[in-house]
Amino acid sequence: MEKIKIVLIAGKGDSTNIVYNALINKHNIETVIIEDGEDMIRFIKRRIRRLGIFTVLGQVAFQILIVKPLAFFSKKKIESILFHNNLNVSPIPEKRILYVSSINSDDTLFHLQKIQPDLIIVNGTRIISKKILNNIACKFINTHVGITPKYRGVHGTYWALVNNDIENSGVTIHFVDSGIDTGNVIAQAQVIPNSSDNFITYPYLQLAAGVNLLQTAVDDFINKNITERLSVGESNLYYHPTIFQYLYYRIFKRIK
Repeated sequence: MEKIKIVLIAGKGDSTNIVYNALINKHNIETVIIEDGEDMIRFIKRRIRRLGIFTVLGQVAFQILIVKPLAFFSKKKIESILFHNNLNVSPIPEKRILYVSSINSDDTLFHLQKIQPDLIIVNGTRIISKKILNNIACKFINTHVGITPKYRGVHGTYWALVNNDIENSGVTIHFVDSGIDTGNVIAQAQVIPNSSDNFITYPYLQLAAGVNLLQTAVDDFINKNITERLSVGESNLYYHPTIFQYLYYRIFKRIK
C-alpha cells in the first residue's frame, strides 16, 4: 500500500492515544498536533450567550456532581472495553507531538503548511475554522461519536437512548467541512450499549467501533476508492445535558 503523509490534529486524552496507536503500525503519521484545552471562563461565557445562564449552570453542575463520580466508578468498565476491543491508550511519543494553543491558531496553520500533509485526521478538537480548512490542500477526516446528521454535537449515543432511538446510536466517519458535524459521510456503525454502560462508557464503545471504520477509511483514501454520501435528513445539534435533564432521564427513562 502506498505511504502517504498523515497528520493527526487532536485534543488531549485517551481517544487521541487510541486513534494514534490504531493507525501508526500501518500508516505514516508524520506529526500529531495537540491543542490546549480552551480557557474555561471564555468557554462558559460563550456558551451562556448561546444557551442562557440557567442551562449552562445546569451543565456545569452536571459535570461536577455527576460526571466526575460516574467516571470514578466506571474505571473497571472502561478497562474491560479497552481490553476486549484491543484499544491501546499508550502515550504518543513526545517526539511526534507539536503543541499549539488552538487548532485554529496561526501556529497550527504554519505547521500544516510546512508539513504539507496528504490527509489530516481530526480527533476531539474544537470546531475547525475556515482559515485552516481553506488554506490546507488536503482532506480532513473526523470520527464523530454520533450518527449524523441526526445526532450532531456531543454525546450521540446518550441522546439517542434518551430519544428511544437505538437505531441511531452509533458512530460516524466523515469529511470535515465548516459546519458542526455536517461533512459528507464516509461510514457509520450502530453501537448498542448494555445495562452496565453509562454516560462515561458510551463514547468508548463508539470509539471502539469508530477506530475500525477509520482504519478502513484511511486505506480506501490511499487506494483512491473511498466513497462518501451527503449528510442529509433530520439534523439536530446536541449539547451536554444539564443535571436536571440527566436526573429526569435517569429516574423516568433509566438512561444512565
